[in-house]
Amino acid sequence: MAELNARDTKLVQYLNEALTKEKQLETALEAHISMTTLVPYRKRLKQHLSETKRHAREVERRIKKLGGDTNGIGGVVQDVAAKGAALAQGPIHAVRGTSEQEVLLKNARTEFKEEAEEIGTYTMIENLAAKVGDRDTAKLAKAILREEKRMAGFLEKLIPRLTSAVAQAEIPARERNGGRRRTTARKPAGTTRTRGAASSRSGSGRKSASTRSSGSRSTARRKASGSSSRASKGRTTARRKTASRKTARRTTARSSR
Repeated sequence: MAELNARDTKLVQYLNEALTKEKQLETALEAHISMTTLVPYRKRLKQHLSETKRHAREVERRIKKLGGDTNGIGGVVQDVAAKGAALAQGPIHAVRGTSEQEVLLKNARTEFKEEAEEIGTYTMIENLAAKVGDRDTAKLAKAILREEKRMAGFLEKLIPRLTSAVAQAEIPARERNGGRRRTTARKPAGTTRTRGAASSRSGSGRKSASTRSSGSRSTARRKASGSSSRASKGRTTARRKTASRKTARRTTARSSR
């Protein structure tokens, strides 16, 4: 086999790192699927397991196309080590939560972390391949990167839901919502009576003021009526006196004749 140049040596190095991670994730995803009871989550893990196996095949094919080695002593050891590490983690992942909901949550967190590592690896490969003019490797990395980001997005939305499920399953209702119970605001005792009394007093005050005002107007009318009556009587008396004087003068005049 011809010796690789510096460009292809570096690309094969990064592609082999990606391949190792894909092999490791195959085993980890199989273990997580066996623990998962949430149907949509289980279905998505199965779908991504199929994607992961395809990614491994495509990356391995690209390594061989560049003249690299994945089946030599180093490749075999690397593959076995990756799968062995994933198999060792399986039993640990099965008992690392205090409830079924927490096992799912911590598995999802681990998967999210692994997706972040894969996103970083394929971003690195895509940019390196584009920089050195390897369009085929760049195209492959970009296609795989798209699927890894899609899986990461799914997990990012799932983790808050699984966290809520843990809170619901493991924390009593009285201790949720920051440990505060929702209470309906109560009116201070006597508030209604106080307002009623104030309203009554206000009404009584208005009535008293109205009564006093009405009495004052009646008194004024009576006084005005009395004054008018006295004035009328005075005018009548004056007219009678005047008439009496005129009669007296006429009588005196006739007597003189």
